[in-house]
Amino acid sequence: MTPPAPLVVGPLTRTDLVRYQGASGDFNPIHHDEPFARAAGLPAPLALGMLQAGLMATWATGWLGAAAVRRFRVRFAAKVFPGDTLTCAGEVARRYTRDGEPRVDLELTCTTQAGVVAARAWATFVTQGATA
Repeated sequence: MTPPAPLVVGPLTRTDLVRYQGASGDFNPIHHDEPFARAAGLPAPLALGMLQAGLMATWATGWLGAAAVRRFRVRFAAKVFPGDTLTCAGEVARRYTRDGEPRVDLELTCTTQAGVVAARAWATFVTQGATA
C-alpha cells in the first residue's frame, strides 16, 4: 500500500482564501480584509485552517476513497498566508482489523514551501475495496 505523490497547492492567492471562506460560511474579516488583519498584528489576511484540513483530506480520500473514512482529526500548527505553497502527504502508521474491517491509520502533514508544518492530521480508513 504505497501512498500517492504529495498534493501540492499554490501559491495561494487571496482569491483562493476568499473562495474557501465563502464556501465554508466563515466570514471573519481576518481572512479577507487587509486592514483588519494588519490591525490584528498579521502581515496579511490569514488562510482558514480548515483549508489545510480539507487539502489533507483530499489527498487521503483521493487515495483510499471518501466512503472509507472512519475517523479524521486535525491539529493546526502554523499560520498560512497568500503566497504560500502547501504540500500535503502522509503515511500509513498502523494496519489492523476492527469490527471485521481491515483498517489503516494515517499520519498526514500539510507543510509550507519553507518546510513549516502548517497542520497535522490523523485519519482512519477502511482498506477493503479501497484503491491502493
